[in-house]
Amino acid sequence: MRRNKLADSNSGFSPRQAYGVLATTVFVVLLLLFVNSVADLLLLLFVAALFAVYLGAFTDLVTGRFAVARGFGVVLALLGTLLLIGLVGLLIVPPVVNQFQALLGELPGRLDEVQEQLTQLAQEEDSLLGRLLGPLGGGAEGGGDIGERVFEEARAFFGDVVPYIFSGIGVAIHLVSVLIMGIYMAVKPSVYREGLIAITPPAYRELARDILADLGHTIRSWLVGLGISMVVLGSLTWVGLVLLDVPYSLAFGVFTGIAVIVPFFGTIVSTILPALFVIGTGGVTKALLVILLGVVVHIFEANVVAPMVFEKQVELPPVLTILSVLVMAKLLGVVGLLVAVPVLASAMVLVRRIFVHRILEGKGFHRIVKDAPAIISLPTGDGVLVHPSASEVSIPAFLEG
Repeated sequence: MRRNKLADSNSGFSPRQAYGVLATTVFVVLLLLFVNSVADLLLLLFVAALFAVYLGAFTDLVTGRFAVARGFGVVLALLGTLLLIGLVGLLIVPPVVNQFQALLGELPGRLDEVQEQLTQLAQEEDSLLGRLLGPLGGGAEGGGDIGERVFEEARAFFGDVVPYIFSGIGVAIHLVSVLIMGIYMAVKPSVYREGLIAITPPAYRELARDILADLGHTIRSWLVGLGISMVVLGSLTWVGLVLLDVPYSLAFGVFTGIAVIVPFFGTIVSTILPALFVIGTGGVTKALLVILLGVVVHIFEANVVAPMVFEKQVELPPVLTILSVLVMAKLLGVVGLLVAVPVLASAMVLVRRIFVHRILEGKGFHRIVKDAPAIISLPTGDGVLVHPSASEVSIPAFLEG
């Protein structure tokens, strides 16, 4: 018996610890299963948090400028947002809608022209493009099937996506839920922040409070930078397409600004789409000029605008950004594409502050703490500890004695 106890003590792993590890493992597995089952609801909560961060930043600006209560500041922020959307709608929406309607009406004919040109290029076996397109279209005989195959794939893809996006009542309920949750979180952010901190172990509550502040600052910086990038890219693309005499330049400019939300893939689509549209009438040369315009505009945004508007906290590795977009699209569909970057930015903050700084480097939180004087209670004659100012004991003599 004594030998068994000695063996258990030497192993350093008691049965009680084994049960604790087993219970923790079961809890983690059940938690992961629960998260997987409510992933869509958690996504809505995250989108509501993004809206709350935007609304909170606007509210802070209003309350700081006009010195009003936070609840009234949220109302003013909502009214200001609606007013801004209304002004933009009056100035931009009518011509954009007209151009998009004309674009959609003309798009099938333009796609037929592109299909004919691709078929002709596929039949030219001596050209490099013909050798590339030949296997896809079956050479000269199957060249006419290229467009049909592309359209079939596109129809199959959008046939799965569009019903989910335009599900009517479900989308309306989700949208209203996001707005209401975002407004509540913006009115009293401390309630939800302190609630998260309250379920944190006491030894780590200051660290949790600091990490939440870091997350809020990161998301706020991303939202501001995203808005500026959308305006800059959309405006430059619109002006460039006007100079190149591309039809529906305003519609393409607005689409380019919106496509910034999805990094890399949005850039590719917003650059190639107007080029494909003009290839039927303007030829390959004009299409290449349109592609060159898109490349130059996006290079300018990435190297000049982004470093100015995005802070270092929002600098994300390109490979991780692409991987995040692919993973979120796989898990959550089209909506996952819209939140891939803020999810990655939040994950980077958590990894940096918890895993790197706290676990690997042994640091706490980066908040600068001012030095405070230490107060030493000194004993009196009757054994009571009192403040040094109320004691007749000489501190140097007490310490030396």
